[in-house]
Amino acid sequence: MDKQFFTSNRNELYQLLPDKSVAVFSATRSDSGTLPVEFVQDANFFYLTGLRDANAQLIVAKYGKSTHSILFIERNIPEMEVWIGRKLTREEAQEISGIDKIYYIDEFPRVFHPVAMSSEVCFYDHMSNKIGLNLTDTLFQLKDITTHYPTLKILNPDHYLTQLRSAKKPAEIEDMKHAIRITHDAILNVMKNTKPGMKEYELEAHFRFECVRNNAKHMAFSPIIASGKNATILHYEKNIGTVGKNDLVLMDVGAKWNEYCADITRTFPANGTFSDRQKEVYETVLNINKAIIKKVKPGLTLKDLQDETIQLMKNTLKQLKLIKKDEEFKKYYMHGVSHMLGLAAHDLVDRSKKLAEGWVITVEPGIYIPEEKLGVRIEDDILVTKEGYKNLSKGIPKEISDIESIMKK
Repeated sequence: MDKQFFTSNRNELYQLLPDKSVAVFSATRSDSGTLPVEFVQDANFFYLTGLRDANAQLIVAKYGKSTHSILFIERNIPEMEVWIGRKLTREEAQEISGIDKIYYIDEFPRVFHPVAMSSEVCFYDHMSNKIGLNLTDTLFQLKDITTHYPTLKILNPDHYLTQLRSAKKPAEIEDMKHAIRITHDAILNVMKNTKPGMKEYELEAHFRFECVRNNAKHMAFSPIIASGKNATILHYEKNIGTVGKNDLVLMDVGAKWNEYCADITRTFPANGTFSDRQKEVYETVLNINKAIIKKVKPGLTLKDLQDETIQLMKNTLKQLKLIKKDEEFKKYYMHGVSHMLGLAAHDLVDRSKKLAEGWVITVEPGIYIPEEKLGVRIEDDILVTKEGYKNLSKGIPKEISDIESIMKK
């Protein structure tokens, strides 16, 4: 992606903003004085600037036909270069973002003042804070803004960014395809190296190794590697269990490429062969996965896909002799079948909106049977096209014969 991509995103935001308004976006905060931590850039800030640097801010303002983008970056401190390296220069920030007006972050109050005085609305982008925790730096700044500019109406810009980020541009789709290809290779690496008796975190290590080997250092989210009964926990995080000989292993994983995410789930037998019961449950989930994917097209909503999934799931669970009444289905299937995918694994979405060309969504039905220590989920990443869909992850094996063949090798 070049600076024209980010310039175009800002231009589209200008079109949505009302007259006499200003919007403020912040990069992820990072304390350079502590030990290094994994840095993940704020998605909205990256979408509008292309910067991967911490502690920066962006002002986007609109007055009639006049529009302005102002970027703030950290000053370089020569004495700190030996510890944390050199900070981004104004020239470098301009080349990445396409923004001409660049100041240092300590100049924000001075530069913001005339902008605020000329505005009626301030769209301030910030993460909500949990009750009882100290205010974040952005919330402190927002508090100062409301104190010094009491007539300025404060709103959240999420609905604008949701509208902008929903339909993916060609460059974004290519980055997501690349993330999916890396995830594909990493999943195969896990399947080929799985043996009963291993720890779940050993399988995670095989996944991460292959991602990093393919230059994807960052994950879309912390990998879920769940075997046996652990696979019935939807967002299982520990990855500390021992893989049993007769267990199914559920992998919910995704690499990230250029900040864009993959989100794939595959389930496979630790010993390389599905048992009859595992095969029975797996095939029913796979059939629902395929059926819902075929339904994807512009004009439907995520709720439409969910309603169809629930109906299929009710019939399936009865056939598996798990329930007798329709209303009992939530005991074995309790989550949504789809969410948006993009700069976040669970990307911004207005669930009331109809699917449109360029949207990328997941399709991920599952059945979870704790009493049988058995959990199955199959998840693919689907691009909504002009007339239907394209399965971006179709190359990642999910047929029983393919999975068993891979593991036998």
